Amino acid sequence: MDSRRMEEEEEEEGPPSNDLCSICHGNFQNPCQANCSHWFCANCIMLLWRHSSGIQPCKCPLCRRPINLLVPTNNNSSNSDDDPQTMSDLQTYNRMFGQQSNAPITQRIRDLPFLLRRLFRDFVNPNTSLPLVIRARVFITMILSVIYILSPIDIIPEAILGIIGLLDDVLIALIFFLHVAALYRSVLYIRHGGS
Repeated sequence: MDSRRMEEEEEEEGPPSNDLCSICHGNFQNPCQANCSHWFCANCIMLLWRHSSGIQPCKCPLCRRPINLLVPTNNNSSNSDDDPQTMSDLQTYNRMFGQQSNAPITQRIRDLPFLLRRLFRDFVNPNTSLPLVIRARVFITMILSVIYILSPIDIIPEAILGIIGLLDDVLIALIFFLHVAALYRSVLYIRHGGS
């Protein structure tokens, strides 16, 4: 149990300690996490992007999903060199692709686990500050969603249609999660993309 907790704490700080960058196959230098949850050296992923297209987001070398957000770690480990040019390139990348409002719904759903995991970590981490407006919007949206899901008044009533009646509750929950993920994506964009 203690080893599992240590792994979770390491995951909060950055990539797993026993992992290597999948591009250079070396220890992470300026690690950053993509929206698909994979970790890369910031310089490696920027080189991959520059040599692939430059006008489109690059695809993850592991899962082939488009990377539209790169989040660098904030830890001060010995593996972090904070190259100003690479950090500037990361901000440029996030400015170009981080606020894609035209992303397909499938891409947004696939990004949900990454964004919700990071949001939860930011909520419980006392060293990370989320804007009060974001916290309030998440809280109000959550309360309204729970009230709708638990109320007996539904668009599709469960009492009449049975299991099919749960469809509107699932849809409301999905809309809640997508809204929360979009709010948090905007926080990450401002934090790591500049504006």
